[in-house]
Amino acid sequence: MAVTIWDHPLSPYAQKVKIALREKGVGFDTAIPGGIGVGGAAGDFVAANPRAEVPALIHDDAAIFDSTIILEYIEDAWPTPPLLPATPAERARVRMIEEVVDTHLEAVNWGLSELRWFRRAEGPLGDALAGKAAAQIRGYHAWLERALGNREWFNGDSFGWGDLSVVPYINGSAGHGVPPAEGSPLAAWLARANARPSVRDTVAEATAVAASGGMGDVAKLLDQGLFKREYRDHRLEWMVKSGGIDVVTQGLAKGNIRFSPDLA
Repeated sequence: MAVTIWDHPLSPYAQKVKIALREKGVGFDTAIPGGIGVGGAAGDFVAANPRAEVPALIHDDAAIFDSTIILEYIEDAWPTPPLLPATPAERARVRMIEEVVDTHLEAVNWGLSELRWFRRAEGPLGDALAGKAAAQIRGYHAWLERALGNREWFNGDSFGWGDLSVVPYINGSAGHGVPPAEGSPLAAWLARANARPSVRDTVAEATAVAASGGMGDVAKLLDQGLFKREYRDHRLEWMVKSGGIDVVTQGLAKGNIRFSPDLA
């Protein structure tokens, strides 16, 4: 049995897959695809995922892409310990939580990365976008606290699908300076989640990349059109609805925005 994850340690989508495998006790190797930052990925990576996005999972002769589908595959291939709750209603509940953070909250964090790492907007526009992002994140924190309710874990009595789906995004928001409110139920949940070895090891990989300067001067590369950020679906929506339409038009003019590739 050989398992490889096409990965980038800073990707929340890849993080949740690695947390799931670690919770299952499944060993895996990782590979970072070349050319992904400039929209020039090719070779085995694109053969595994024609959308040229991380993660993709290779298990023997099977190649699976899309983080949610990968989680489903992991649950089918290695059913013990189960990561989904037992009842259909509870399974649907944690999948809906995953859908919200994978789309809406991911887009806000991504937008803050556009400001922080790629310096897409500075001055009054940058301040306005950052302020809106912080307010939106606090709204999602409130929504998630209601979803958590009196449970110890989003999954219920034990850590699982709901938790591993949420933790990369809450850590990501905290890294951008918008953590859960101190003393809140969400902050207490985050501390419990980050203490788990599966999460701790995954977070350490991301931290090592950020601390090593692995991002480099991406803002300069972006300005030169040598780095292209993917503005797909919910990310594009966030930038436009939050007041960043000029960011989009300037990025298109400079050729440093890309969209999902056509499949052939």
